Amino acid sequence: MPDTLEKNHLQQAVASLKSGGVIAYPTEGVWGLGCLWTDEAAIQEILRLKQRPLEKGMILLCSDLADIEAFLLPLSEQDIAQIEQEHLHPVTWILPCKSSVPISVRGQHNSIAVRFSRHPLVQKLCAEVGPIISTSANPSGEGAAMSIQEVIDYFQNQLGYILPGELGGYSKPSEIRTLDGQRVR
Repeated sequence: MPDTLEKNHLQQAVASLKSGGVIAYPTEGVWGLGCLWTDEAAIQEILRLKQRPLEKGMILLCSDLADIEAFLLPLSEQDIAQIEQEHLHPVTWILPCKSSVPISVRGQHNSIAVRFSRHPLVQKLCAEVGPIISTSANPSGEGAAMSIQEVIDYFQNQLGYILPGELGGYSKPSEIRTLDGQRVR
């Protein structure tokens, strides 16, 4: 996609997020739904669209640990090294968080799920608006959307914007891991 066109699409996605919209966007492996992580009404809209229970919590997408560090409990140097290590596939980390993180983000947990995305378009989006909610673009129980057409089929005109782009080369959602090495998904 030419740079000017990509910038235009990115600006439209940012405007939609800042006005309380829910957007769809490509991630490393599947299409995602997202909103500003501080926008309670938009998070509730994602839960409605997905038919997802609040208790499960959501994933935050960031480009860097500094983006979310103020909301985390202190991490050890070993934990930080593990998070920042390059992995063969995308990893979402379960990180201990402060109680000030809204229940709509952390669910019934005392932790939040955070992925430090390496997808160029997601990094640009996060650079513009900060951390965003990320969940696969599909109603609960359905397969994750792998194309813009599947996003449209699932959600018709219920989204604020669909940010065009390519998936990052993986064929499934990220792995979810705890800092003690457990693989949750």
